[in-house]
Amino acid sequence: MTPAHAGHDGFTPGPALLVPLALFWVYLAAALRQRGPGGVGWPHRRTAAFGTGAGLLAVGLGLPAGGFAGHAWQHLLIGMLAPLGLVLGAPVTLLLRTVHRRRGRALVRLLRRPALAVLAHPVTGLALTAGGLYLLYLTPLYRATVAHPAAHYLVHLHFLLAGCLFTWSVAGPDPGPHRPRVPVRLVVLGVAVAAHAALAQLLYAGLAVDVPGPPEQLRAGATVMYYGGDLAEIALALALLATWRPVRKDPRPTRPTPPAHPAREAARS
Repeated sequence: MTPAHAGHDGFTPGPALLVPLALFWVYLAAALRQRGPGGVGWPHRRTAAFGTGAGLLAVGLGLPAGGFAGHAWQHLLIGMLAPLGLVLGAPVTLLLRTVHRRRGRALVRLLRRPALAVLAHPVTGLALTAGGLYLLYLTPLYRATVAHPAAHYLVHLHFLLAGCLFTWSVAGPDPGPHRPRVPVRLVVLGVAVAAHAALAQLLYAGLAVDVPGPPEQLRAGATVMYYGGDLAEIALALALLATWRPVRKDPRPTRPTPPAHPAREAARS
């Protein structure tokens, strides 16, 4: 067991667990506001998805960090499974329904800016998720996270944000004006599957990686990344197919009507 991870043999709740708790509390408060007079309500499945994501994030943050296998489980939970639940909760759409209409329209205009087209593209999310993993394990960066707890938590933060960005760019129900078509997203998702599998095989064989620890720990962590990553990416593909709405062409001309709410305006975009 590495020095930085010594003494963490069980579930270790700490201040970091306040993050998912606060996220879900704010989300639930906003969802309950939709049930007030004149509100249209908020889907229970969205609240359940976000709550599941927050719970998985809490489990990932509280897991023991001893050995590479524990690190692999944390990456799977924090960087892949938790973002899927959080994104499927459609928090941006809920925010647009909660804030004042003027602020909501300002947020919609921000989402439509061409500068966000690069950030919102799945290739960017792929570079930050899979590319970040290659950078972590093929360079001395992982050793730095073992020696410095602050770097360890910064890597967790990167896993979470990059995972949310990639999940949203592929299958997010929230507004995505610059999101490419479904075939492009499926191709990028396929590349992500191959990239994760290749890295897991390198870790299992101990080739070109800079990860300290006994070989059995390395193989155990690689196995978690290989099979767990496949399951998470299959779930993401199913979410993409479930949220996909084919565009139907109507030959009859229709008169455009002004949007009643910035959330609906963002959804149309």
